[in-house]
Amino acid sequence: MKSYGRASVSEFLADRIVYRNLEPYDQRLPRLSQTRQAIGLPAGYIPRKNQAEYARVIVHLLQSCLRQDAPQAQIERLVFVGDTRLLDGTAYANLCQVSGWKGLAFIGAQDAQPASLKLAQADSGDIEHRRDTELRGSPLYLANRWTALRDFDQLCAAQGQPIEFGSAVVIDLDKTVLGARGRNGQVIDQARVEAVEITVAELLGAAFDPAAFRAVYDPLNQPEFHPFTADNQDYLAYVCLILGCGLYRYQALVAEVQSGRMTSFGQFIDTVESRKSELPPQLAQIHQDIYRNFQAGDPTPFKAFRRQEYRSTTRRFGCLDDSAPVERMLREEIVITQEVRQMALEWRARGALLFGLSDKPDEASLPTPQLEQAGGLPLHRTITHVVGE
Repeated sequence: MKSYGRASVSEFLADRIVYRNLEPYDQRLPRLSQTRQAIGLPAGYIPRKNQAEYARVIVHLLQSCLRQDAPQAQIERLVFVGDTRLLDGTAYANLCQVSGWKGLAFIGAQDAQPASLKLAQADSGDIEHRRDTELRGSPLYLANRWTALRDFDQLCAAQGQPIEFGSAVVIDLDKTVLGARGRNGQVIDQARVEAVEITVAELLGAAFDPAAFRAVYDPLNQPEFHPFTADNQDYLAYVCLILGCGLYRYQALVAEVQSGRMTSFGQFIDTVESRKSELPPQLAQIHQDIYRNFQAGDPTPFKAFRRQEYRSTTRRFGCLDDSAPVERMLREEIVITQEVRQMALEWRARGALLFGLSDKPDEASLPTPQLEQAGGLPLHRTITHVVGE
């Protein structure tokens, strides 16, 4: 492993990127309200990455990008680069199905096993590829080395599907471009946990107990409790806050969840709402804000936590000296994946259209106006080290 200096994601994606709210950062592209109207989505609706409506939004944006770059051209193939077979694989299958384009996908996640680049098999027993038709003619390759991205590129060319002019390349940011899964992704997780802890500590004040916080956060963050938390960090942060103030006891909550008496976060926050008069004064307003956002259907209702996540995340961008050992960079910084950067730059030079996706909430990805005035930048414009094999 070595450092390749410093760069930002915008070096190869420019501002062609959407975060969770699906508002393109590139102001030349249509706003989500315009896209909704163009493709027939309900007002106020923000689809999630695993939904077909999400794919419809991205396809509309890709076509808008193409009209800017080459109005007479057409997209002939879709290339997807990500890090999770289930979520990214589903997003890829939806994009192919919605667009009708031929597809090629690379899903990378580094591990200690012998190097492998293999075709994912879709069969009736594979719940991660629910419908065989989703991948028919649109192969998905799994790799356990990020260096295999070049092999994938060569494989595509050998199959008569070169990644060049006529290709739309959709690249996932989180744990693909930034904090590669299996190599550097744990630093993204550390920033998020730190943000939860700082937010809860600030709101609880002297009542905050760091050891007690981790004793509830860590187990509730496990898959066992995902049906309750919906694997949503905003929900989990709020639950930790309520447990920390003593309105609910951890063991009692676990017993209710495990017995089926507490089945969802919605039920939990409704219960807190019915007991809000028991909340300490400093928490009454934050509860009201979160409850109102949740009732409005906002998937990221805990705004204070997400704004802190932005600060905790950007603090880990390029924070070490250039002379720092690469092993330390991978432990302490969120770095750009050189293998993805290098191929993206090559694909762009060949004429491919590049577009970035991030499922990270906008509040955790973009500076507030105050932070922007102080020099804060969106995550994709923030400089950090580039590391690769």
